[in-house]
Amino acid sequence: MLELLIDNPLLLLFVVSAIGYVIGRIKIGGISLGVAAVLFVGLAFGALDPELRLPEIVYLLGLVLFVYTVGLSSGPGFFASLQRKGLRDNLLVLGIILFATSLTLLAAWVLGVSAPIAAGMFAGSLTNTPALAGVIEQLKTGAFGPVTETLLAEPVVGYSVTYPMGVLGMILAIYLLQRFWKINYADEARTMPGLNIGTEHLVSRTIRVTRPEIDGRNIGELLRNQRWNVVFGRIQHDGLVNIVTSDAYLHLNDLVSVVGQIEEVERVATGLGELTPEQLELDRHTLDFRRVFVSNPAVLGKRLRDLDLPRTQGAIITRVRRGDSDILPHGDTILEPGDRVRVVTRRENLEAISKYFGDSYRHLSEIDVVSLGLGLALGLLVGMIPLPLPGGMRFSLGFAGGPLIVALILGWLERTGPIVWSLPYSANLTLRQLGLTFFLAGVGTRSGYSFVSTFSQGGGLGIFIAGALITAVAAFGLLIIGHKMLKIPMGICIGMLAGLQTQPAVLAFANEQAGNDLPNIGYATVYPMATIGKIICAQMLLVLVQ
Repeated sequence: MLELLIDNPLLLLFVVSAIGYVIGRIKIGGISLGVAAVLFVGLAFGALDPELRLPEIVYLLGLVLFVYTVGLSSGPGFFASLQRKGLRDNLLVLGIILFATSLTLLAAWVLGVSAPIAAGMFAGSLTNTPALAGVIEQLKTGAFGPVTETLLAEPVVGYSVTYPMGVLGMILAIYLLQRFWKINYADEARTMPGLNIGTEHLVSRTIRVTRPEIDGRNIGELLRNQRWNVVFGRIQHDGLVNIVTSDAYLHLNDLVSVVGQIEEVERVATGLGELTPEQLELDRHTLDFRRVFVSNPAVLGKRLRDLDLPRTQGAIITRVRRGDSDILPHGDTILEPGDRVRVVTRRENLEAISKYFGDSYRHLSEIDVVSLGLGLALGLLVGMIPLPLPGGMRFSLGFAGGPLIVALILGWLERTGPIVWSLPYSANLTLRQLGLTFFLAGVGTRSGYSFVSTFSQGGGLGIFIAGALITAVAAFGLLIIGHKMLKIPMGICIGMLAGLQTQPAVLAFANEQAGNDLPNIGYATVYPMATIGKIICAQMLLVLVQ
């Protein structure tokens, strides 16, 4: 059987993936590893034989697809978060990395290990392959002694012993603290509407205008002044029903339908008058509604404000369904491939509106290979650019950093001329899951044998324990300081933890726990700083450890 798997890498890939998914569904204490279990199955297979490993191209392809699709979907939220607390989040991560460097110095002194092993131990505890590569490149310069195979193997020993716990330790930290703090990720998401991560608790209510001070007031002005986070759908005045536009006016005894979260709708009702049992949205004699798939390239990547639907199409959008979540639309909401919009318009206009948005599910199932290929190629090229560091050192963003940075920018831009960078929601998730599976299976099988062999060598247990402590302090430190002291939402914190580790397996686990895109935003916000910081600190350890 081993020979069969060694001779057939594709068979090995799918066997590891299938077994990993089965194990990942097993729940212990209400929690499961999910797709991250593929990594540990890969480690188990790889430990059986040094030849039982997937080709490097498998995990590189998986890594590139995963980070690129994460970046595309996280782009808008990433730049929105930078405008809020991005500097704070990056300083926190940098502080944790510096503290982990100090712990590594202490561990190296206690264990009496060499500088290359200490640097590898640091890179493995924080699971950063570029940092390990940077250490090896510095050793090749001859500045730290004669270049021998033994010298170049030392950082790999420290890395391979500490790497698995660097992944598992972060997952355990997330699991333990979210249970202890009783985190409700859905409630967190609902408090951050500006990031467009969706909410599944939108309601529609009809309000009767009864407050005298509202008579003759403009709806657009009320929305701005009162900061109501709702969408007005229909208005009934003197028995006539029309769609609500920003230049509409309210009068006593008017009926208006309002869509939003229940607490916000009730606040609007208090400001306008009172809720009424009448359901204006059910009156479909004049106005009607329809859910329509957004597939027309002409409207993709554009803001609703720029489409100006009330004036150009005689319609308004009251909800945007993205994946499994409803998003309350605003003027800055950008339509993405695969969105399902709930459009309100006159009955005779429904067919024209469907044609305007495309409403083609088949079209959405097709990936625009041109935009995908261009984006990935650009990301890989950016990842190859050598960037200077103090002391004459250089580093590059590599296969992970380059595609991620480019995807964040393209996801934020949404489109450039005729090219729509966004992928349909379902296609994005499929490519993301496929890429992550390839990456985890590849890394697992390639690390399993070296982990077991180096762990069994003298001093392996001490390095393992030291690495586990560094991982634990970094994980618990970031989550406790970030969530409890700085009041960062837990969903973003666990994404920042995955970004601190620059670790897709931790991000996959975080996403499964949160059930929304907050972890992706946290991950993307700190990933570049974490990558650069760990590369620098790992090479500093070569100098500092005596």
